[in-house]
This record gives sequence, C-alpha cells and structure tokens, in this order.
Amino acid sequence: MTAAEPVAVGVDVVIAVHDPARPIARAVRSVLDHNGEGVRLTVVCHDVPAAEIAAALPQQHRDQVRFLEHRDGTRSPAGPFNAGIEAAEAEYVCVMGSDDTLAPGAVASWFWLARKHRADAVIARLEHDDGRVVPTPPTRPWRRGVLHPVRDRLSYRSAPLGLISRAAISRLGLRMDAVAVGEDVGFVTRLWFGGRVVFDRSGPAYEIGGDAADRVTTATRPIADELAFVRRLLRRTWFTALGLAERRSVCVKLTRIHLFGAVLNRSDPAWWTAQERAALAAVARELLAAAPGMAAVLSLADRTLLDRILDGSGDAEQLIALAHARRRHGRPRTLLTADPSRVLAREAPLRLMAASVLVR
Repeated sequence: MTAAEPVAVGVDVVIAVHDPARPIARAVRSVLDHNGEGVRLTVVCHDVPAAEIAAALPQQHRDQVRFLEHRDGTRSPAGPFNAGIEAAEAEYVCVMGSDDTLAPGAVASWFWLARKHRADAVIARLEHDDGRVVPTPPTRPWRRGVLHPVRDRLSYRSAPLGLISRAAISRLGLRMDAVAVGEDVGFVTRLWFGGRVVFDRSGPAYEIGGDAADRVTTATRPIADELAFVRRLLRRTWFTALGLAERRSVCVKLTRIHLFGAVLNRSDPAWWTAQERAALAAVARELLAAAPGMAAVLSLADRTLLDRILDGSGDAEQLIALAHARRRHGRPRTLLTADPSRVLAREAPLRLMAASVLVR
C-alpha cells in the first residue's frame, strides 16, 4: 500500500444524536483523532436536521463524518442505531452514545482481539468519565478468549458496547427494539447466547459521559413502559428455546437489575398506585414462569422484596425500603440464600460479588 492509498475500513462507528446541545463534538473527536485509522464514522441525526448537528463540529471533523438523518418521532434510540447499523459496510460495527467517548486506541484493540479469536463480538471495558470502572460482565477472572454466556454471566452487560460483526448481526437477525428503555437488551442477549464473544478486559475503555441532562433512559415512566422490553424478550421464540440454565441466568439478571431497579428508582410512595403495583407483579410472575427455579439463587433480602412485589399490596414505603435494603452489600441478608445449598452457586451473591470485584 502506498501513502496515497486509503486505509481499508474495518470498523463502522455509529453515533446516534438527537440534540445538537449534546457533546457530539467530543464524541467525534475521540473517534477521529484517537481511533481513526481503518474507521468510518457515521453520525445518525435523530429527528433533527443533519445541518444542525454538523454545525456543532469543527470543520476538520465535519468533512470526515457521514451524516444520516433518521426521522421516526419516537424517544427511543433504537431507530437511529438500527439505521446506522444497516448503513454499515465494514466487517465490524461499533455503536456509541453522543455523550460518550472512546479511549485512544480502543477500536484497534477491539478489532485485533476480534480477529485473533474470530469473534462475533468484543465486549469493551467500561469506565465513567471520572475514572470509575463499571464491573460488568462479572466473568470468570482467569478466562481469556471466547466466553461462555452462563459461566461468564454475560447477561450482566446490557448494551452492545465494543464491536459486533456485521455477519453475526445478519445471521442472528439482530435489531434493537423500538421501546422507551432497554432497546438493546434483547439485541445483546441474543448475541451473547448465539455468537462467539470475547472481553477486552485490560484494553482502552469505552468511556461513559456523565454530563447529559436529558438521557432518554433515565426518565421515570409507567412500569408497563419501563419493563416492556423484559416481557418482549421473554416471549421471543429464540429465548424460549434456550436451555433452563440459560434462561435462569438471564432472568436472575433481569430481576436484580431491572425489576428491583424499577422500585429503587421510584422513591415516592405516592407514585406506587395499585395499577403500577399490579404491573410490577405481572412482570415478576412472567420472569418466574420463564425460568422455573431461578429465585433459588437470590439473597434473603432479594427474596423478601420479590415476595412483596408478587403480593402487590402493602405499604409502598416498605416496598421502597426493601429495595434499598437489598443494596446493603456485605450484610448476611444480602449474601446468604434461603437454601443453604445454593449459597455458592454461580449466580448467588457471594460468587457474583467476588467476580465483580475482580473485573475492576
């Protein structure tokens, strides 16, 4: 290759943005200035003119970006991400939020790791922009190479941050769901259980920005909307075809992170009307039915909260208090399971917490 020849594109990076006030210039700079070799950058402008987004970028970057307009009138980021993925032509795709950044050399690290292991996906190491590490997924600490979806607890990574091969996207029929929140959970769950996945445990990080005041996923909404993605996932044909151990691993994570999180994030007792309590109980019942026996690995504190959710009645203040109590990590009720024989199970709190610490 001569100096005049362009570098072959190996990765399409897709950034979705719906507001020119977001720090899109910072995100673009992190790609083009520090990860640009072999990369094509597409910015998908969601219900906003491309000219407005382009104007937020310096000229030298503007000329290196492919802008796509996507209009669907929804608040879900699924549409623009799907549009960007569909427009990709490289071997791998990387999706980014507009207020996030990539550490220098991240894309190259992921790309060569994917090539080394013939991987369908590379899971990126995550950090907040203040340097705090996000300890997911809590994989086996000694494991290098291709991961196992259950043994390495891949369900705890809920977003496709890193690289995904376009061949796997096509083979598995991956698309993000047009829901208010959790649009990517079904996407990655299908990927984790259907593809060859590796984790770049020590490479440059995907950095999560903390300065966006209008993240769509942080808004409080009715439980039926908040957890629609859970019910949709549980009813997928490919999910119901998974083995019991696989379904349990997914449903335990959905219960801990999303079902219990829905209570933790709604701390006003007045919010918990009879209708919202009933909607929450309905999702809990679906989770238990989808993976019989999955509750056995929950902590004592978790089981108490789950029982109160299923009951659907009682004092809302106590419901909220139970959601906070299960977060008091290290106490006996958050470490022990009701069945002593399950206390050292892979998904039980002791091993899960130990693995999470070792991800840091």
